[in-house]
Amino acid sequence: MDKFVSYDKMSKKEKKKIDSTKRGSWNGVDPATKVVDTDKRRYRRKPKHPESFDE
Repeated sequence: MDKFVSYDKMSKKEKKKIDSTKRGSWNGVDPATKVVDTDKRRYRRKPKHPESFDE
């Protein structure tokens, strides 16, 4: 029977094995396409000198 070793004291290889088993797959989903657009991209700067002063 193997002795219990805390996660902090495990070797890098053992940690990698445990992490890879816990990590799931995306099942064909591309996470880059799921980013929500922010309002900052839609912001348009107002003109410094509006045309209405030419009257």
